[in-house]
Amino acid sequence: MVISAIADSITRQVENVTDTVSEVFFEPVIRLGVTGLARAGKTVFITSLVANLMDRGRMQGLAASPRIEAAFLQPQPDDTVPRFAFEEHLAALTGPTPHWPNSTRAISELRLSLRVKPSGLLAGFQGARTVHIDIVDYPGEWLLDLGLMDKSYAEWSAEVFERIAEREEAAAYLERAANTQGADKLSEPVAKALADAFTNYLTKARDAGYYDCSPGRFLLPGELAGSPVLTFAPLQPAEAAGRRSLIREMERRYEAYKSRVVTPFFRDHFSKIDRQVVLLDALGAIHKGPAAVEDMRNAMGDILSAFKPGQNAFLSKLFLGKRVEKILFAATKADHLHHTEHAKLTAIVEAMVRGASDKAGFAGADTRALALASLRATVEDTLSHEGSKLPCVKGSLLSTGKQAAFYAGELPSDPAKLLVPARERAQVWLDADYQTMEFAPAVLDLKPGDGPPHIRLDRAAEFLLGDKL
Repeated sequence: MVISAIADSITRQVENVTDTVSEVFFEPVIRLGVTGLARAGKTVFITSLVANLMDRGRMQGLAASPRIEAAFLQPQPDDTVPRFAFEEHLAALTGPTPHWPNSTRAISELRLSLRVKPSGLLAGFQGARTVHIDIVDYPGEWLLDLGLMDKSYAEWSAEVFERIAEREEAAAYLERAANTQGADKLSEPVAKALADAFTNYLTKARDAGYYDCSPGRFLLPGELAGSPVLTFAPLQPAEAAGRRSLIREMERRYEAYKSRVVTPFFRDHFSKIDRQVVLLDALGAIHKGPAAVEDMRNAMGDILSAFKPGQNAFLSKLFLGKRVEKILFAATKADHLHHTEHAKLTAIVEAMVRGASDKAGFAGADTRALALASLRATVEDTLSHEGSKLPCVKGSLLSTGKQAAFYAGELPSDPAKLLVPARERAQVWLDADYQTMEFAPAVLDLKPGDGPPHIRLDRAAEFLLGDKL
C-alpha cells in the first residue's frame, strides 16, 4: 500500500508538471470548483454562468466582456466524467414552461472556451488567445465527506453522537446503537440493520434542514449501494473488542470508505482546482432558526478545511501541486429579498465564514463574500402596511404558480444578532417572524445577446475569472 501510494503520488506530480507547462506556454486553463450544500443552487449557478458568458449582454460587471470575441463549448478533458447537461438545464430554466432543474446526483464536468482579445500597450501586436474554463459539478451531499479524511473512526463516532443526541430524527438510531454491543462478534445482519437505521436518520435530517449529513454516499450511493464500504455506522467505544468484533469491522469499513471513496474524489477533482465557489442558502438557514445557522457555520468550516488555499506561482504548481487562489462565498437566492437587504445578507455570510476566510487569506488566497441570484425569479415591489411602505419582491409561487408579493422581514445590520444566538442555540429569533418563500422561475423573453437575468453573477465572474481574461 505504501509503494502504491508513492507511485500514485509520483504519477500525479508528473501530470501536474505536464499540465502546468502546457497552461503557461500554450492555452491557460481555469479550473473552477462549484461546491455547496444541498439546495444551495449549484446546477442553476453553473447553467446561468455559462449561458451569460456565452451571451454577455448582462455581464457589464465583467471587465473583459467587451474583449471576448467568442465563447464555445468543447468536450471536457476528462473522458471518464459525464458531461454537465447544460443544454437540458438551460431549456428547463428558459423554456415556455420554466422549472427548476433536477438537483445534482452525480459528478459532471463542462469546458467553456473563450477567445479573448489582448489588452494593454501590445494589444495591437498580438492575436486573440483562448482561455479554457473547466467547471466541475458534484452532489452537495458529498462535500462534508472531505472533513472525514483527518478523523479516526472513534473521533467521528464521538462527534456524531454528540451532534445528534438531542435530535428527534435520530431517536430510532440512538436506541438501536445503545442496544448494540460493539464487542460482540460481527454479524452481517446486525451491521446492515445499523447502517440502514443510520441512513434513515441522515435522510430525515437532510429533509429537516440539517447540513451535517455525512457520509454523503449514504444518501446518494449510486453503484456502491449495498456494498460493505457503505455498511457501517457510528458506535460507542467497546472495551476489549477483538479483531473480529462488530466495532472493529465498522472501523475497517469506515477507513475503507475514506480510502476507496473520499480520497479518490479529493485527489481526482479537488486537488486540481484553483478557483472555488462555495454556495450557501443562508436565507433558508435563517428561516429554520438558530440551530440551522450554527449547523451551517460548522459545516462550512469542515468543508473549507479540506481545501489548499494559496497562490499558484509557476514553481509552486510544479512541485507542490495546485492551490486554491480565490474563494467566493456566495449567498444564493438574493432575489428573494429587496435590494436594500442585500448588504446585510453579505455581511452575515462574511461573519459566518470569518474563521475559514481568515485562514485562507493568511495562506495567500483571495476571499470574498457576495449575495447573488444565479437566475432572477422575482421583481421588486412595494406593499402598503399600516400606513407604511414595505419593500418586497413579487414572483410566481412554486407551490401554486400564482403571482404574489412577499415581504420576508428585515435582517439585522449587526451579524452578531444572528450568530451569537445561533452559537447559544437560542429559541428566540430576530424578535419577529422571518420567513422565506419558494418562487418558480419566471417566463423569460430574452433579447439576442442576453443571457438569463441574474443578480451580481457578473461580479462573481469578475472576481473568479477576471484576472485570467
